[in-house]
Amino acid sequence: MPHEHIVKSYDNELARLTGEIARMGDLACAQLRAAAKALDARDADAARAVMAADAEIDALEHVVSHDVIRLLALRQPMARDLREVMAALRISADIERIGDYAKNVAKRTLALKDAPQIAATRALASLAQLAQELVAETIVAYRERNAERAMKVRARDAELDAEYTQLFRSLLTYMMEDPRNISACTHLLFAAKNIERIGDHATNIAEYVWFIEHGEREMPEREKRDTTIDAR
Repeated sequence: MPHEHIVKSYDNELARLTGEIARMGDLACAQLRAAAKALDARDADAARAVMAADAEIDALEHVVSHDVIRLLALRQPMARDLREVMAALRISADIERIGDYAKNVAKRTLALKDAPQIAATRALASLAQLAQELVAETIVAYRERNAERAMKVRARDAELDAEYTQLFRSLLTYMMEDPRNISACTHLLFAAKNIERIGDHATNIAEYVWFIEHGEREMPEREKRDTTIDAR
């Protein structure tokens, strides 16, 4: 009976850790959605709200870090249990970065609020929607410990790369056609790059789900469709 009690207690602690990370992921998705909406509408107040709300994600990351340290110290997990705990620490860090990038997208709204509208802003909204889908899907994969579902998210990052490259080229064209667009397009380029990086962090989370389930970090090279380096 004492052993069963210990196992159940440990399972409860892992379940709480999973819940904290899932909560972080849900908040990050909401932040990205709100940031993209604020940018599209040039809504400075909404952008400031996104920036302020980032503190909640940061606070949850601290909670996760504290819980991980406590689990390592008190439970000394091994094998699968150790992978669960270490992956939780890494995944929470990736989600915190996603929140930071969403905040950065919101900041661009403040710089663009008086600038003329550019048609490519709609493509940025589409890019943000795709990134949000990848983050949401990888959080579901983590909740379910579904490695195959996680690998589908990993593969879809190539779609995000392709959309980002297309948007990058469009914004360069706008700048070349009319120098008055340079300032606004530069801010949109930064926002687009932030969103592209969110896809990379969603991929990292997907790979940690695979690691939890299979104990392997070695992954086949994934397809890359970000050709913006060549474009420059």
